[in-house]
Amino acid sequence: MSAQQLSDLIRFARHNSPFYRDLYASLPSSADRLTDLPVVDQKSFWAANTLHDSRVLTGPLSEATVYKTGGTTGSPKFSVYTRDEWRTFVTTFGQGLVDTGVRPGHRVADLFYAGELYASFLFVLDSLAHAPVDNVRLPIGGGAPLESTIPTLRDLAAQVLAGTPTTLCRLAEQVLASGVRLKSVELLLFGGEALFDDQRRLLATAFPGAAARSVGYASVDAGLLGCPVPGADARVHRAFTPHSVVEILDDSTDEPITEPGRPGRVVVTSLFRRLMPIIRYPAGDRAEWTGTGPGHFRILGRAEEGVRVGPVSLYTQDAQDAVASADTAGQVVGMQLVVRRWEGRDGLVLRLATAPGDERDTDRRESLARAVVAELETVRPLYPDSVRAGFVHPLSVEWARHRDLAVNPRSGKLVRVLDERPTA
Repeated sequence: MSAQQLSDLIRFARHNSPFYRDLYASLPSSADRLTDLPVVDQKSFWAANTLHDSRVLTGPLSEATVYKTGGTTGSPKFSVYTRDEWRTFVTTFGQGLVDTGVRPGHRVADLFYAGELYASFLFVLDSLAHAPVDNVRLPIGGGAPLESTIPTLRDLAAQVLAGTPTTLCRLAEQVLASGVRLKSVELLLFGGEALFDDQRRLLATAFPGAAARSVGYASVDAGLLGCPVPGADARVHRAFTPHSVVEILDDSTDEPITEPGRPGRVVVTSLFRRLMPIIRYPAGDRAEWTGTGPGHFRILGRAEEGVRVGPVSLYTQDAQDAVASADTAGQVVGMQLVVRRWEGRDGLVLRLATAPGDERDTDRRESLARAVVAELETVRPLYPDSVRAGFVHPLSVEWARHRDLAVNPRSGKLVRVLDERPTA
């Protein structure tokens, strides 16, 4: 990153965007370093970035593509890219696909979701088209019925499948249930959400010859975040220098973290977006520097992905770790936290999905359920304490197939936490 690039962007945003002008009103005109600037407050950002009369945009919405994003706020918002910004976005991301293992001539099935202003399908397809290696693109989409997707993949001898982990796992479950073998598949590229060990086991069973790797780290609101780093840990990425700047900030002080192994929240600055500037914008994830290379960082999960059950705060990673510790035989291939309320108290249900055929072994499942609950109560002792105090219902386990787990109908991503408590 050149200092000139950054100072130009700051001046441009300050002069042309009412939001950034107000945000930087108390700063001296000489403020030209990231650490001179406040971190964007997402609630304020999206309140100002309305579809009509946006105070974030630096000019009129006269030439751009509008995309819908859940951002990190949970409700859809809108991000815009000019044609030049989108070209830079997909070209830069496409260059990183070489590091995922995409080779010349690979037949790549795009199984991300399309339509309703969502970007992932078009983004991956355009990134493949701008990749520095020749490839054959198969625009199937994540919304296509599995009954037609599997024959298409087989007939076209797809070698690479790109999609969310949830889509890939549902496909894997259908492959196992139908007895069809997609022998040509050698690479699984996941994006949009984390891939957990239980999901890896399901994918490895359905596609025994395929490696599972990150397609890259990006979002339609934050833009370019991380290029995959080849290696055993698919969570490790490197910043897309010089197109974006990734910072990892201390949770309490917002001071930049520089040492490896210390977790913090991810903040990004995009140096190529000027219509809708992204300057010190929280990406919604936690990460740590690895120290293994310049700009290398490990994604640690969503910054605030969890739930409050009565007086107890519990994070999805807590439950994921409990399942991993208890499930030594690898029965579980997916998980959701379901919060319900009955008889005047909250209760937490762990919805666990098993591989096809495992549902017949009820004794083993009951034993595993007890082990998972015991592990989670050890990690979060406030939960059993609250049960004894009569504040919440005891933890319980509900068994399902992977296809029964709830997903976002637009993006196809697994919904990690389902809150079924009445709000009226």
